[in-house]
Amino acid sequence: MPTYAYACKDCGHAFDIVQAFTDSSLSDCPECQGPLRKKFNSVGVVFKGSGFYRTDSRDSKGSTVSAAPAAPAASTAPASAPAAAAS
Repeated sequence: MPTYAYACKDCGHAFDIVQAFTDSSLSDCPECQGPLRKKFNSVGVVFKGSGFYRTDSRDSKGSTVSAAPAAPAASTAPASAPAAAAS
């Protein structure tokens, strides 16, 4: 179960509480009964191992499969467009 951090808007009391995902958020401060706000912290997830980086699945030259079909189409379209505009 995750730990959530709350802070009171009135008195500033801050605390952490373990709640299930299905539990509703707290709304009243246990100290002064004022309104609470949920504080958001950085996520504690670390990706380790292969497959998480952009360079893990590529060779040193780059991918030639996706670049080969796109290169002729990109070079023919701009060449014809300026010639038609110049005429």
